[in-house]
Amino acid sequence: MHVVMAAAEAVPFAKTGGLADVLGALPRALQRLGVDVTVVLPAYAVISRRGFSVQRLDIELEIPIANRILTGGVLATTLHETIPVYLIEAEQYFDRAGLYGTPSGDYPDNAERFAFFGRAIPALLQHLGAPHILHCHDWQTALAPVFLRLDAARYPSLVGVKTVQTVHNLGYQGLFERTHWPLLNLDWRYFTADWLEFYGRINYLKGGLVAADALTTVSPTYAREIQTRELGYGLEGLLRQRRSDLLGILNGVDYRDWNPEHDPFIAARYSANDPAGKLACKVDLQQTIGLPCSPKTPLIGIVSRLAAQKGFDLLAEVVPAMLQRHNLQLAILGTGDDQYARLLGDLRAQFPRQLAVRIGFDEPLAHKIEAGSDIFLMPSRYEPCGLNQIYSLRYGTVPVVHATGGLEDTIAEFDHETGSGTGFKFKSYTASALRACLERALDLYGSPDWPTIRRNGMRADFSWDRSAQAYMDLYRRIRPDASLTESLPITAGCGNPERQDHAGRGRRTP
Repeated sequence: MHVVMAAAEAVPFAKTGGLADVLGALPRALQRLGVDVTVVLPAYAVISRRGFSVQRLDIELEIPIANRILTGGVLATTLHETIPVYLIEAEQYFDRAGLYGTPSGDYPDNAERFAFFGRAIPALLQHLGAPHILHCHDWQTALAPVFLRLDAARYPSLVGVKTVQTVHNLGYQGLFERTHWPLLNLDWRYFTADWLEFYGRINYLKGGLVAADALTTVSPTYAREIQTRELGYGLEGLLRQRRSDLLGILNGVDYRDWNPEHDPFIAARYSANDPAGKLACKVDLQQTIGLPCSPKTPLIGIVSRLAAQKGFDLLAEVVPAMLQRHNLQLAILGTGDDQYARLLGDLRAQFPRQLAVRIGFDEPLAHKIEAGSDIFLMPSRYEPCGLNQIYSLRYGTVPVVHATGGLEDTIAEFDHETGSGTGFKFKSYTASALRACLERALDLYGSPDWPTIRRNGMRADFSWDRSAQAYMDLYRRIRPDASLTESLPITAGCGNPERQDHAGRGRRTP
């Protein structure tokens, strides 16, 4: 079975969030099950700047955008040395500092950038050979199933390809004004409520949700939540209509990358059977972020996108009172909305010996926070899956989370009577509920129960194997004729790496 995964980001090439972690790990887990996996990404400038070894292929894609035919180049590299990765090259779209925008907002031409990418995916597949499954992730790739279904005559060799659309976060749908419709080269009859129209605008993700053969999201609870008015973001009716095609598959984690037994970024190695090294990691974290070295002071960690979804409105209410009331420390790493960066800067100035803030993306520091913190805080308003709470379990860092989405599915409330459970959850999305939950955790910190909670979490298993098997079962359901031993050949040859490319230059159609 040959599965092509298309996404806008993947570790280690380009990352803004958990989507990249999934695309870095799921293909390898599927490969272990015998699936032939290929990954397709944009050729962002950051990939070349980071020095990845890439080869230019002798392929020139012709992409219809409005009344132009643009050309795109194709670069090839590998993921984990064995999984082919194809990068769609178009300098005017992808040679930028950010993937989707700047701290001030999205790029104004994102509609065109990802219309190009959506067209480039099937164009590339016509060169590589039709896969059995095209698995698209989030709104940036959601047009690919649309084009395969509504413009099938353009892609005759791909008629038998089945498509899967995965929603990683329904809050991001790719909404654009109707004036952008000509970019798609689709008939206006598809700008309707049955297809891509959404309250007078174009909705890229909606198109994928309508056109794909199967739909998934990243946790069972989130699959139920997005069918409600509260978390459906206007698409709950469509999702309820397609509920028989919608499956919630919990994300996994790759314990080769997130494991304190061999993590290269942390000060000491440790495990559930020998947790002594965690104390050295705490001291190292305190030194790294400029907090007083105090092994007995509870240290709370946060690694997060700075966004309203992540609960920073609650933190603004809770953190000052908690820092005044308790002798505790808080370490925060993240990047995102300027308003929350300013808020954290103000709090840092108010509590310089208790609060450390780093704005930006820092993978080594993220690992240090996971290993060095006592408590990991995720008060998200909603959380499709979440990965950091799962990392925290393996690192013996007790999660405190809002009981939503994947946080509800992965964290079990600690029960003093039975000694079961891995963390602490609050149900109501309010500052008072968050504060009470944190108080429960702090009351048990340093007690005989604390090593039990840590050990329970460190022994939990959220590896990708179970999740990958669920995807395998889905692929077989929608494409029962594809066996594991059958894999369609990739027909494209590798051209001269030194060939000059003219990606992105447009020409008028005749």
